[in-house]
Amino acid sequence: MALRSTHLFIFFFFITISLFFTSAFSNLILSKVERRIDLTSQIVRTISTLKVENEGPDMVSEVLLCFPDYQAQKLAFFLVSPNDGKGKSKSSTTSLPVQGVKPEGMPPSLTFYSVSLPKGLSKGESIILDVFAVFTHSLQPFPEQITQADIQLVLFQDSAYYLSPYEVKFQSLSVRLPSPRVESYTKLQNTKLVDSEIKYGPYENLPAFSYEVVVVHYENNRPFAVAQELVREIEISHWGNVQITEHYNLVHGGAHNKGGFSRLDYQARPHVRGVSSFRHLLAKLPPRAHSVYYRDEIGNISTSHLRGDSRKTELELEPRYPMFGGWKTSFTIGYGLPLQEYLFESEGKRFINISFGSPMQELVIDNLIVKIVLPEGSSDVSVSVPFSVKQLEEVKYSHLDIAGRPVVVLERKNAVPEHNMHFQVYYKFSGLSLLREPLMLISGFLFLFITCIIYMHADMSISKSSASYLAKLQWDEVQATLQQVQNIINRCLGVHDKLETSLRDLSRTGDIQACKAARKAADSYLKELAKDLKPFLTFLQSCPQAAQIWPKVEELVAKVKEIEEKLMMKHIMVVDSYEKKSGGREIENKVAALQQKLTTLRHEVDDILEVIDEI
Repeated sequence: MALRSTHLFIFFFFITISLFFTSAFSNLILSKVERRIDLTSQIVRTISTLKVENEGPDMVSEVLLCFPDYQAQKLAFFLVSPNDGKGKSKSSTTSLPVQGVKPEGMPPSLTFYSVSLPKGLSKGESIILDVFAVFTHSLQPFPEQITQADIQLVLFQDSAYYLSPYEVKFQSLSVRLPSPRVESYTKLQNTKLVDSEIKYGPYENLPAFSYEVVVVHYENNRPFAVAQELVREIEISHWGNVQITEHYNLVHGGAHNKGGFSRLDYQARPHVRGVSSFRHLLAKLPPRAHSVYYRDEIGNISTSHLRGDSRKTELELEPRYPMFGGWKTSFTIGYGLPLQEYLFESEGKRFINISFGSPMQELVIDNLIVKIVLPEGSSDVSVSVPFSVKQLEEVKYSHLDIAGRPVVVLERKNAVPEHNMHFQVYYKFSGLSLLREPLMLISGFLFLFITCIIYMHADMSISKSSASYLAKLQWDEVQATLQQVQNIINRCLGVHDKLETSLRDLSRTGDIQACKAARKAADSYLKELAKDLKPFLTFLQSCPQAAQIWPKVEELVAKVKEIEEKLMMKHIMVVDSYEKKSGGREIENKVAALQQKLTTLRHEVDDILEVIDEI
């Protein structure tokens, strides 16, 4: 009901306009209008062939074209060219200048464009114009949500009459559909459906601003691939390569999928259980494209097929999952091109001549950003684009860059395949700048080699006559002496452990003579160790470098000597008790205090050894 109310409002609105503005542009009339609307994809393309005649006395040099605002907001591409009238294929490749205007007294709900004619029209003269317009997001899915197995139906709205500020003598309209299946369409006088084409007209003698709403509800399962954002980076290297990297954020712009997704059903019958989805995208890359890759955030995507020869290169992309309505995916494709086929020179400047848009077929791009990265050292940069774009400048730093590489950023909203035209970026670049990076690499390696040679041949050792060198030698000698002292002390402690072992053997075997022999051997060995230790202690005592460590060494030797004395005393007491046939409990009581003292001294010796190790 809301859609019908909108149509009625538009109808009565343009009827009112036609009553007030029929004589606004009475000099010109449209003697014949042939309109063709192509609805075979998600992009709406209209071609209108207009025969414009001047019936007034004044010469006319411009023609006004108009669109309702709801259509003008979705207008992506607009081209007007003269036609010599010998057939559809004879349209001129030269487009006429077009600019937006706001004529006085015109309704604000219309958007007007002024087309400058190649020459003025005098009274009775005529010209044939081909008006080519491309619209995006003009097809409304209805219903807006479908299941996996449903077909996709869309609504299209336009006028059966050509909306113009001029009187139209004769006109007709044909609407081409992707298939013969049509749910419904507006039936007017002289309307017929033939296969997959709806024909309206002919209609004659219609006043200016005539408008008759027609709505077509039909099946359209073509891919509704929409790039919400495409960042296309073109990096120029004067070493012979043009590297192109394209980052896509893609969404299926058709009716949203509801009720979940069954992989089993899709695999079994993809053309039935996934008819509204798309599985493949086709990118027509330039000839001789090389080093092609296709990946996303996870990594390389192997489900792609590359075909090519000297005339074309086609890349068939398959996302990781089938794309249903509302589903999104992101991926990156990249490839290289030979520089000599795209870089030229003119009037002392170099220029790159390359295509602007995406190589994807039938892709709608909501926001297209093209970045042209020029070599470092480029200057006096200018751009020539055959349509309006937003231009910015950036700087990109890469390996071995000093000042950075100039980047020209071109941004275009609502881009379609028709924008895939060639554009030019002009700049100045000195051939000497090409040698900058190789010279930097050579200089860097040369500096590294010279540094290594100097290092290998230079004497970095400290002078043997310097005070620091002598101090280092003395400290090394002190450390060696400390190591010898530690070794002798550890051997003394080992002898002490053997004396303790002999007492345990005495308690087990009762062999007093063996115990006495062990004590005698230990006493003799300890005296030899004391004799060996004496010169080291004398050196440490007299050496200034050992002034801080000497007190600890002196304390260590005293503690070890005390352990030796206490241990010998314990050994004598235990052996005498065994000779007197004393009991085990009695022997333990006699040596208990002595044993406690020995344990304390051993712990103190261990602590001092740890301190010396740290020093």
